Amino acid sequence: MLQELEGKVAVVTGAGSGIGAALCRGFADEGMRVVVADIDATRAQAVASSLPESIACVVDVADGDAVARLADDAFAAWGQVDVLCNNAGVFQGGLSWERSVVDWDWVLGVNLYGIIHAIRSFVPRMIAQGTDGHIVNTASVAAFVAGAASSPYVVSKCAAFSLSECLALDLAAVGSTIGVSVLTPSSIDTAIAHTAAVRPTRFGRDDTPDGAMVAQGLAAITGQGIPPAEVVGPVLAAIRSGEFLVPTKPSYAAQIRNRFESLIERQLPAHIGVD
Repeated sequence: MLQELEGKVAVVTGAGSGIGAALCRGFADEGMRVVVADIDATRAQAVASSLPESIACVVDVADGDAVARLADDAFAAWGQVDVLCNNAGVFQGGLSWERSVVDWDWVLGVNLYGIIHAIRSFVPRMIAQGTDGHIVNTASVAAFVAGAASSPYVVSKCAAFSLSECLALDLAAVGSTIGVSVLTPSSIDTAIAHTAAVRPTRFGRDDTPDGAMVAQGLAAITGQGIPPAEVVGPVLAAIRSGEFLVPTKPSYAAQIRNRFESLIERQLPAHIGVD
């Protein structure tokens, strides 16, 4: 467990806004040095400029080579990485059979492969440091409760949750003192519904009516969500305590219990409806 954060180094992806930017500020308040990584250079620089010790890095986490360069830059800047927050995330709505392969590639590329690339690029070096560390992967309440017209997102977040479990077990198996937590936000006031604006051109564009409809619905929901700053305290507590699950509500116990009770009864678990 990583108890003392002052003087440590944190790398945060998806750090140009929302939860990522809030985490950067929270880490800076703890006296940490912060690598602010985002696909949007302007936003990354704006966040980094507001922090006492930080650097801004532009990275498309769906690109494994770009993530490897991010790791190189982070270690070149400060010689260590103690906290890694794989927070970059995107959303694509619409009916599962209407989604193109590139839609799936984009969402899985960021939400799942972004974490995989970071694990491959950062974890060996973090282990080699021989010091306590922590990794926080951002999943979603969607890892527990599915919803219609959002299959790429839900699938990616379920996978991110399972990957986090596997990573924790792998690190324990080799005797590492690097902890793992998985953040499972519900409704947070972020721009997740508008991530198509930074969708790389190689993934094309989604102009389908159902995709736009679901994005509008999500924007209405997240607009009523809690401020991203309220996520910081639970994440810091998990880093210090080593807790695995980091909910943004007091507890997801009821949802988790209902899900597994439904599965035991061979029934479709409760889900989130889309009007």
